[in-house]
Amino acid sequence: MTDTPDPTPTPAERKARAEAAMRAAEAAAGALDGPDASRPAPAPPPEPAGSPEDGLRALGGLFAETGVPAALASRAAARLGPRAAGRLRDDPWRLLSVPGVQPGQADHFARALLGEDARPDDPRRGGALVLHLLTEAARQGHTVTPAADVLSALERLRFPDPRRAVEAALDEAEVLSLTEEPEFDEEAFEEDAEPPEPEEALGPARWALAEEAAAEGLQRLTLTAAPLLDDAALKGLRDGLPEDRSLALTAALRTGVSILCGAPDGLARMVAEIASAAGSQGVRTALAAPTDRAAAELAAALTAGAAEGVAVTSLHRLLEPREDPSAAPGAVVYGRGEQRPLDLDLVIVTDGAALDVEQCAVLAEACPDGAHLVLCREPGAPPPAGPGRPLDDLEASETVPVVTLDAEPPPGPIGALTEAVRGGELAAVDAPGREVVIVPAEDAGEAVRRAVQLVTDSIPRALGIPVEDVQVVAPAAGGDAGAGALNAALKARLNPGPGAFGGMDPGDRVVVAAPLPQAPLGETGVVAGGGPQGLEVEFPRGAAVVAPAEASRLRHGWAVPVALARGTRRPAVVAVLAGDGLSRPLVATAFGLALRHLSVVQAAGPALARAVREDGAPVRRTRLARLVAP
Repeated sequence: MTDTPDPTPTPAERKARAEAAMRAAEAAAGALDGPDASRPAPAPPPEPAGSPEDGLRALGGLFAETGVPAALASRAAARLGPRAAGRLRDDPWRLLSVPGVQPGQADHFARALLGEDARPDDPRRGGALVLHLLTEAARQGHTVTPAADVLSALERLRFPDPRRAVEAALDEAEVLSLTEEPEFDEEAFEEDAEPPEPEEALGPARWALAEEAAAEGLQRLTLTAAPLLDDAALKGLRDGLPEDRSLALTAALRTGVSILCGAPDGLARMVAEIASAAGSQGVRTALAAPTDRAAAELAAALTAGAAEGVAVTSLHRLLEPREDPSAAPGAVVYGRGEQRPLDLDLVIVTDGAALDVEQCAVLAEACPDGAHLVLCREPGAPPPAGPGRPLDDLEASETVPVVTLDAEPPPGPIGALTEAVRGGELAAVDAPGREVVIVPAEDAGEAVRRAVQLVTDSIPRALGIPVEDVQVVAPAAGGDAGAGALNAALKARLNPGPGAFGGMDPGDRVVVAAPLPQAPLGETGVVAGGGPQGLEVEFPRGAAVVAPAEASRLRHGWAVPVALARGTRRPAVVAVLAGDGLSRPLVATAFGLALRHLSVVQAAGPALARAVREDGAPVRRTRLARLVAP
């Protein structure tokens, strides 16, 4: 008897599978995927049932057996869960999902594990390659990629049947096929014109579903909103206000979702004014900053009595992160969401431009029907660190009011320089109190040496700003003058040690490079100690123990990429600008982080002025603007 093959699943069925997989939060990270019957994998040895330490040992044994560097074990365990060894024996190309692993390395691992059974046309390889290509695109900010681009890339990677690889990825429910409606131009309406065909795009299910959830949540808030105050009360609050501030207050209190744009200082004052006005009328209000450190600065800046009835906190903490053993590796589970929304009427997010599409979805779902959401942004703000560009898309959709505060004279030399950069000019500014200092450097090595000298000697000695109030920022983590190289040099000077706890020592400054239950992305803290239970870190909101399995989400934090530093201002900032990755939004953001002093270590030569003059943020392929429009 011949078995009847299963029919090819429809796109809707594939999407349903993906949604089911997402709802399970990849608890299947602990359950082995069934091996492909046509490519039988060797039977794995009995695998430990339980602890992360046992799983890490099993993974270390597998990597030693196949010649994989032992240093990769912790990253693989963080991505694939405690039963990573068993999952990799079933499907060695899953190694490609570990950050930093390239297709050639995954192929080498598969050959070491499977021998002759590691064939180029294995559908497991094809599915892994598709997900890898889309994940790399997501690291560039894209939530979707044209299917034609993926097929071309698969041909370059020498997969024999690219379309079969895409089908294999779709069947695994980690990738979705999305129909993109074409843009219509004037020629499309001519009598004999052929209507343009819809274009097929592909997206990782995680980001595609988050984009749809964000759109649904934002639409819901817009449709369910009612004015938070009656006309008389609102008129009383608006009396005497300039037109721009009156419009901002009206938008916040009358519409479900609004965007507020302005320079950092003016934006901070307006946010405080809206929050205090709403709170004074009994409107349950929260100000949500990117980090707990930024929230503390914001609360301290509020005028006396303005904070009464207003919660000032990080957005991360507002959403109530909690530890959940069933969560996918690397994920944070929040207590607030669709099933348990926030008990608030008005939520103001101070750096809304930093929200990626997944964070936007979580926030929108956590806001109850009728709540108002104000998303703030600085002009020309860079896109978020994660995929998507929700605030740009929301503004482009023309479905919500956008209020831009009137320009004010920049406050001091740092403000003047930052404002000039936003306008496309790298201008010289008068800084009699050494508020701005330009430090030239011939190359990356000199830039690192100059930065160390500024942090450890010049700034504390000449300006009286202690080392703990100085933050070094760089365009990226990698490179000869990136955050990684700067941290190595700063640790050697400020806190030399053997790296006793996973590369960390007591006294090291660390930054959260991926959200933790205990702290948001970009939060900095100081290592207090460590042991088998994890790394003890003093964060602004108190001490926390970061479990060994989550310690990989921490990096040394004397120097951080601008993407992690954004939204949290410091008394002194040393901006080390060298190499690639420069853009006008990034430079303006780096300069705007400084409150009292800014040192610019200039090792980029003419490229810096050219980036400020010409370069904006790279374009991102997203769907939210189309999804949120009616």
